Amino acid sequence: MTTDRSPEYLISLLQELRKLPNETEWLEFKHDNSEPLEIGEYISALANSAALCGKAHAYLIWGIENETHDVVGTNFSPASAKVGNEALENWLLHLLSPKIHFRFYPFEVDGFSVVLLEIGRAFRHPVQFQKHEFIRIGSYKKKLKEFPEKERDLWRIFDQTPFEALIAAENVTGDDVLRLLDYPAYFELLRRPLPDNKAGIIDALVADDLVRRSDTGRWNITNLGAILLSKKLSDFRVLKRKAVRVISYNGNSRIETIREQEGTKGYANGFEGLIGFINSLIPTNEIIEQALRKTVPMYPELAVRELVANALLHQDFFITGAGPMIEIFNDRMEIHNPGIPLVNTERFLDSPPRSRNEALASFMRRIGVCEERGSGIDKVVFQTEYYQLPAPAFEVSGDNTVAVLFAHRPLTKMDKNDRVRACYLHACLRYVNRDYMTNTTLRERFGIEPGNKSMASRYIREAIESGAIKLYDEDSAIKLRKYLPFWA
Repeated sequence: MTTDRSPEYLISLLQELRKLPNETEWLEFKHDNSEPLEIGEYISALANSAALCGKAHAYLIWGIENETHDVVGTNFSPASAKVGNEALENWLLHLLSPKIHFRFYPFEVDGFSVVLLEIGRAFRHPVQFQKHEFIRIGSYKKKLKEFPEKERDLWRIFDQTPFEALIAAENVTGDDVLRLLDYPAYFELLRRPLPDNKAGIIDALVADDLVRRSDTGRWNITNLGAILLSKKLSDFRVLKRKAVRVISYNGNSRIETIREQEGTKGYANGFEGLIGFINSLIPTNEIIEQALRKTVPMYPELAVRELVANALLHQDFFITGAGPMIEIFNDRMEIHNPGIPLVNTERFLDSPPRSRNEALASFMRRIGVCEERGSGIDKVVFQTEYYQLPAPAFEVSGDNTVAVLFAHRPLTKMDKNDRVRACYLHACLRYVNRDYMTNTTLRERFGIEPGNKSMASRYIREAIESGAIKLYDEDSAIKLRKYLPFWA
């Protein structure tokens, strides 16, 4: 939903709502009743009913006669209304769980004051007010627990409705669709010719469920369309915190920030620019290749692309107030995304692909940003081994998933945890390629000279003792021993 609601838009919306023959489960008209408790209960009831009815928003409107739908005006002023010493809007927000979007819009119609309260639909959980859940039965407000069949239907909708299918901007014109979405990038990314008229463009967006026809004959932009192709994510209230933040620090701590930038574009039309910006901040490393000294980025670009793409695609969009973040230090790069992973971090290499956001992942696959067959982490591990970097780390921190790429450091500077993690991921990579880790393959991975087999043997023993890997055949000769990840 765009944050701007012009008087013209509000008047047009009110006219459409007044045309309805009766109040609905997602619409309530009031004259002057502004009792705070009543408003809070209505927000809960209307938000839950909007989800049941498949609506992006519900509405509570003051200044309209209930029976005739005539504009009669109201004395209610939400800006000056208070509960004790607290502003009404803040008071309501504190007592609602989970926190949903709602906003009061005062405006005038034919000289009469009208107040429209726009309420976002419930998602993931029924909305409570003062720990009670409400629902609309016809035009009546009731407690949800009194209607278990409605509660079951509501939970079923939450289970079946992905974030991408929800509405980011409702009831906008065709011109607004083209203003808000980077439609030339859509056709360019898919290598399709750009239609020569607005109808052809919108039809293509509709076919990919980026845009839908609204009940009023206008258009709704889905979250999928907005997160992929928005010109400015800040145009959409529910998505502006999902912009990617990139922060570069001086040294290995967060004390001194060198540069910080927040992305503005959608994930599809802004992906290449995001990767280019990250690579411009990454420290460089000098290598000698065929007697020539060459400066290269510290981290392989393919590994960076895969991990950033994963952070975008596998985040939990229902976690509010948080988005993907890339932090660049002198000795590492951390890539954060909101949400606990759907598979154990230790099984990223071998687990079948699972995505919270299947429509988003499918589109990004079509434009070549990612693969849905689950080989992204394999590539990351392979790249770090090829360039003999420390093994990447995959962690859960609170309700965030964190992937860490480490800058180059010699084997002698790696601690036991680094070595065990490298042995484990090397064994995983060999296993998913239907092969085994051996003393020889580990020496190649670490760049250990053939004469130092005992060093590799010591690292293998550390990994076995830590439970990260295991011996394939205990009866095999020492020189012929093969190793598997612990879960194989």
